Amino acid sequence: MRARAFVLALTTSATPTVAEVPFLDLPLDCVLGQTCFIEDYVDADPGIAQRDYTCGLKSRDGHKGTDIALISEAAMDAGANVLAAAPGVVEATRDDVTDRPYSAAFARELDGRECGNAVRLRHENGFQTLYCHMKKGSLTVQPGTVVRRGQPLGQVGMSGQSNFAHVHITVLKDGQVVDPFNPAATGSCGTATASLWNDPPAYAKAGLFTASFSTSVPSLAHVQSGAARRDTARPDHSLVLYGFAFFAETGDVMSFSAVGPDGEIFTHSETIDPGQAQLFRAYGRRAPAAGWPVGSYTGTVRLDRDGTLLALRHATIWIAAH
Repeated sequence: MRARAFVLALTTSATPTVAEVPFLDLPLDCVLGQTCFIEDYVDADPGIAQRDYTCGLKSRDGHKGTDIALISEAAMDAGANVLAAAPGVVEATRDDVTDRPYSAAFARELDGRECGNAVRLRHENGFQTLYCHMKKGSLTVQPGTVVRRGQPLGQVGMSGQSNFAHVHITVLKDGQVVDPFNPAATGSCGTATASLWNDPPAYAKAGLFTASFSTSVPSLAHVQSGAARRDTARPDHSLVLYGFAFFAETGDVMSFSAVGPDGEIFTHSETIDPGQAQLFRAYGRRAPAAGWPVGSYTGTVRLDRDGTLLALRHATIWIAAH
């Protein structure tokens, strides 16, 4: 999501005016690659395309922060603390936005509140950090509070312009966006030589474009175009879950799971061989003799490498009566 509505002057990326030493810690109480993962980075492309700081695909056009995601809404419901990435002073907070997956139906209601429930901290040397999409009613600080590094600010939620459980952190220097993975960048990528992280998170260029349900095993062309995706199905339809990956390597593992009104439908994993720049895998089940129960079904596709989670996507489909 774009956080410009919560902080003034989030308009362009800027090079820090002084040489800065690393000062940021992970802003979420989780283990990267196990209980959380980085979904998106700052967009390093000044045009209509999107590129992360390595010139990879893990960003979105105009994205001004780093998205660190939990693996499930259940993990969000259990409570996961958003942490101060560095010591500072609370400048602003918001704690009254409802947690729900984003929909165009209430986009106007979120105008100026796309960041959802949030905290903005002021640090030394003109730096600020902004934490978005926090859980309503979870904030533990207020303007003027002095916070230490790692102090809980609240919990991960799904407020504002968000459709998955994550914290979006934007770093600013003198009011302008800075990529903490490449603070010297000026609308470019692939040349990172420094980082603002005390312990820079590892980067992997592999990820998932999407995960969706279909009612049969789709073709690659239909996966790429989106034509394979189904949001509704009949009780007698097959349920097929597919994942569309980029830069998966030989030996990576793609896993599939699906649950419905009566519980688990399937779990399945397969090893990628050979790796490719783009590929998809699919797994599913035919409808039982009595048909699928009417209701909502959720699928999860994840991509792992040597036991480390690289990417994860959720999909939903509604089984409707004839």
